[in-house]
Amino acid sequence: MVTQRPSVETVWAWLSAVPDPEIPVISLTDLGIIRDVQWQDDMLEVTVTPTYSGCPATSIINLDIETALRAKGVEKLSLKRQLSPAWTTDWMTDTGKAKLEEFGIAPPRPAGGPQHCPRCKSTQVEKISQFGSTPCKAQWRCQSCLEPFDYFKCI
Repeated sequence: MVTQRPSVETVWAWLSAVPDPEIPVISLTDLGIIRDVQWQDDMLEVTVTPTYSGCPATSIINLDIETALRAKGVEKLSLKRQLSPAWTTDWMTDTGKAKLEEFGIAPPRPAGGPQHCPRCKSTQVEKISQFGSTPCKAQWRCQSCLEPFDYFKCI
């Protein structure tokens, strides 16, 4: 139980440790889907915008947020789903994009494809499929190191 209400900054720091369930190398705050944290009297309200309205991970994300905050002692919690404005990859942090690339997933780029292979950095890459391991990714291959890799689609 929280005896003193944590600051909004503290709650954001706690949420930055909650991993995305589909790509655990980045946090929910790196992904940019947590849009707001505020106190409404003694109720903590967290606003979440899913990556898309049919995202199958939404219920797990909400459960992970609730579990993390309750573990910190937050008892009165409200999760607010906000669909407008729609999430875009522009909301991802630069840190999150760097973590994706370090993990071997090419980060989203407005030009429509990866700039280079996330493993060997070669610019000789080709699309294999518009569909990857999750709906938000496409499958690409490096023509230099011959390794396939996911590309996080730019939305």
